[in-house]
Amino acid sequence: MTERIFAIAHFADQVVLYLLLMLTALALYLIIQRFLILNKASTQSRKIKVDIEQALIQSRYEYVETLAQDLKTPVGRICAVALRHFQAKGVIGLEELFRSMTMLEKPRLEKSLGFLATVGSNAPYIGLFGTVLGIMKSFHDLGQSSGAGQNTVMAGISAALIATAAGLLVAIPSVLAYNYFQRQVKGIMSGVDTAQELFMIYAKSKGTNHGIASS
Repeated sequence: MTERIFAIAHFADQVVLYLLLMLTALALYLIIQRFLILNKASTQSRKIKVDIEQALIQSRYEYVETLAQDLKTPVGRICAVALRHFQAKGVIGLEELFRSMTMLEKPRLEKSLGFLATVGSNAPYIGLFGTVLGIMKSFHDLGQSSGAGQNTVMAGISAALIATAAGLLVAIPSVLAYNYFQRQVKGIMSGVDTAQELFMIYAKSKGTNHGIASS
């Protein structure tokens, strides 16, 4: 049984290293992809919040109709659905609609973030596993070879530590990116909350406090 374990260790440490390299490449791709998407959405959200602030100051509550025309942003898509609902049924169920649409939009923004979180939390352990296998292999080779000395063991341990370094290499950027993207998603969704408040004021300004919108 022990010999089988050592036989597995002779190639498993390399498999772990290749796995970490694959995770590094995939994580890097997702980080770049999410950065491009969320950075654009975050920039749009900041601009929308500034515009909403100006609309509130100037009592231009109909600005929600302008927001509803931009279907490329989460705020625009939600406002478009809310406006159709408002025109058909008034304020009845409007808040529930906003919550439901928010629950649909948020996962789109958080796409792949769960994978980055998983990689960030588990990659160091995968790397450590590869290092342990490499050290096992080094000491086993030392015991099997009468001519092996301290230099051979040190070289084997040094090579085994590469797996730990690779695990940290993929984990640290993944965790940093995950936290950064979560802050961006939170900022984008705060723009949705701001738009909802403006929309409710808009609805009340239309005199629909008691149900169906007036024509």
